[in-house]
Amino acid sequence: MKPGSAWRGPASIRTRLLAALAIALLPVLILGVVQSIAAFNKDEVVRREALLAAAERSAATAQARVESSAVLLETLDSQAVGLACSQKLAQVLGRLPGYQNLIRIDAIGRVSCTPLGASIDLARRDADWFTRLRDGDNLVVTPAPAGLSKEPALLAAVRAERGGTFDGAMVAVIRLDSLRPEKRDAGLPAGAEVALADGQGVYLTQTKPEAFPAQSGAWTKTTGREGLVFEARARSGEPRVYAVAPLVDDDFFVVVSAPSQGLAAWTGGNMLSSVAPPVLAFLLALIAVWIVTNQVVVRWLHYLQRVASIYAKGRFTVRATQAKSAPPEIRELAETLDLMADTIVARDADLLESLAQKDDLMREIHHRVKNNLQVISSLVNMQQRALADPAARAAMHDTRLRIAALALVYRALYQGPDLRQVDLKGFLEELTAQLVVSESAHGHVVHTELHADHLVIDPDKLAPLALFAVEAITNAQKHAFAGRGGELSVSFRVDGAEARLQIADAGGVDNDTTPPEVGPGVGRTLMTAFARQLGGRAEFSANDRGGVTAQLIFPVKPEQSVTLTPPAKSKRNQAAA
Repeated sequence: MKPGSAWRGPASIRTRLLAALAIALLPVLILGVVQSIAAFNKDEVVRREALLAAAERSAATAQARVESSAVLLETLDSQAVGLACSQKLAQVLGRLPGYQNLIRIDAIGRVSCTPLGASIDLARRDADWFTRLRDGDNLVVTPAPAGLSKEPALLAAVRAERGGTFDGAMVAVIRLDSLRPEKRDAGLPAGAEVALADGQGVYLTQTKPEAFPAQSGAWTKTTGREGLVFEARARSGEPRVYAVAPLVDDDFFVVVSAPSQGLAAWTGGNMLSSVAPPVLAFLLALIAVWIVTNQVVVRWLHYLQRVASIYAKGRFTVRATQAKSAPPEIRELAETLDLMADTIVARDADLLESLAQKDDLMREIHHRVKNNLQVISSLVNMQQRALADPAARAAMHDTRLRIAALALVYRALYQGPDLRQVDLKGFLEELTAQLVVSESAHGHVVHTELHADHLVIDPDKLAPLALFAVEAITNAQKHAFAGRGGELSVSFRVDGAEARLQIADAGGVDNDTTPPEVGPGVGRTLMTAFARQLGGRAEFSANDRGGVTAQLIFPVKPEQSVTLTPPAKSKRNQAAA
């Protein structure tokens, strides 16, 4: 892995330490969350109690206004007589806000005095509120009937007496908006809205209609004198909490609405006091472990990794000197790397010395083999001169050329830079020149043209290839040139995974000979065998220059090719007698 790159495979030290610390701190974080939830629940209970208290306080304020209306009516009862009754009530009505009308009703239910007028209702004497006053109640509070008010209002009536007997009622019609609690109340939570509703759940007045649910009388049967807190969705779709407190028995209710505070909203508002400390402690611990792990462990591991990468490239002179300021464990690992580098350097020196000795020995062996082959070639040459039979002399001559080619193989090995492989281009040039020069003693003029690609080849393949070239060139010298000389073309090409050696002759110098027949023979048999030894094939055909073209096609590995500039044509070699 390259320094600084992302870790792959198993989890890194940093990741494992962070995971272990996260698991260790997880109970603390869970405890903080549980405590936050408990605090939220407690706060929610307190909040609902405060909302209900605000509703009851608002109801008490409205109730006090109703009771003050009763005192007012009792005071006015003694004045609401005579011709100036309506004028007196009008004066009082103008001074006191919140009242819609003041009415004096006689004992049989007729309106006897009012500044604003009232409808005649013969059935009023049988109304429940009027009956209760006649039966002895001093104060009755009830929704205003249609005959006494044209809009929803509250009716407060006190019993009127004359000489100890029932003499009707003194009635005040109170506007509902004067009884509605004010939003300026400091006890109301933020975003609170208030409303008045009757006993059937019908909202009579509201500060904001969208903040209340649709008409519902569900609370009227459960509220009683204790009040009720519940949660519902308002017309706007927002979840809200509602507190309901009775205003007048089960006839009127004060409803206070406030936004429902979910856990997420509560957490946002109480982040610093409840949620932030455990989460912050958890994150700070993880950050501390991250920094310490990176500075104390991971940074030094990356440094040693870079040193090891340099060692992998064969540069063992580098030492981990910066690790002297690292922790003891890292420093010991750096010292181990230095010791390993010293050991590898010493071992490499021994191996290089051993390889040098081996190379010297192999070169000496190849040199001696080449010398021995030259001695054998000389002996064959001597034997050739002693023979009188031309066929025998020709056979000995061919044998001597084959032995010389093998000697050239060994010379190329011990004189080359690498004992295990040879560049075929230079070898073919030297082999061709040697074979052409060998015929110059007979006075034959042979012009050669060589084109060759570079190919690195091992000795096991070099020998059969060299013998194939010897057979092809000597056959051209014996049959095509026939003592008259001629032109010889040698071409070697590498095309991908296949190499092709092509040797072609052009017949006699005068070009007056007919193309030879391409048929079986000893030379062709040998060349076919050499091709099979290379894992390839041999092809023979007549060419358009009046001669024969012999081709050797065999497979090569791509890495054996040497990428160089395009091979240049070699100079023509001319051998003259």
